[in-house]
Amino acid sequence: MKRYIQYILLLLLTFSQLSCEDTINVDLNNEDPKLVIDAVLKWPKGTNGENQTIKLTKTSDFYNNEVPPASGAIVTVTNSSNVVFNFIEDANTGIYNCTNFVPVINELYTLHITYEGQTYTATDKLYATPAIQYVEQTNLPPIGGGEEIVQIKFFFQDNGSEDNFYLVGAQNPNYVTPDYGVISDEFFQGNVMFGFYANDNLKPGQNLKLYLQGVSNPYYNYMNKLIAISGTNNGNPFATPPATLRGNITNQTNKDNYPLGYFSLGETDSRDYLIQ
Repeated sequence: MKRYIQYILLLLLTFSQLSCEDTINVDLNNEDPKLVIDAVLKWPKGTNGENQTIKLTKTSDFYNNEVPPASGAIVTVTNSSNVVFNFIEDANTGIYNCTNFVPVINELYTLHITYEGQTYTATDKLYATPAIQYVEQTNLPPIGGGEEIVQIKFFFQDNGSEDNFYLVGAQNPNYVTPDYGVISDEFFQGNVMFGFYANDNLKPGQNLKLYLQGVSNPYYNYMNKLIAISGTNNGNPFATPPATLRGNITNQTNKDNYPLGYFSLGETDSRDYLIQ
């Protein structure tokens, strides 16, 4: 099955299979669990954006397939006018919800989390996102006797008065997780730009959901690395990030015990496209 998305370089790793008679026991040193913070707040166009969610989990050891929730935290987001939005945990799930958030373009927000006696903070602004204007489809002949390749471009107008960075995505109905990519307007300042998606597992009549979000330059760099790493993580960049990839959230109590994850805010636009 071939999956393609622009601006992502997929590294093909070839593993040789070795057989041996001796059992090798690997002694893995388990580090103390880290807090993982999923705090990407999105404001879909056409909504008031008042419902937002922040998810807290903890890393676990190598042999544990379950992701433990980080329950019992105090989670707030504060705007530049010192209005505090409380995120309340749903039971003991590690999922914290806010039902009265007020999103404002270019407003600065500060995340504040208190968990197990330590304080975590981050600040970012809410970025504007252009509307998806139209979608184009091109069908290409199959490669090597496979299926026909469907190419999709979705177009939007870049703001020429500033440098912009975008997260683009496509949810193929044949897969559980969306495909993501990041692009900048470095060579397209003020022009019409497009997100790109191609796949040989799309059929006429299927619905493809397209996604666009304006993001900051640091978040663009963060996601660029995370998407590249996700090639070895079942293609999901929003799974638990590797411990070596640090976001913009700092531990104010203990700098060395840094969390994983990112705090980001952005307006979003999406489009449902019926494959022809």
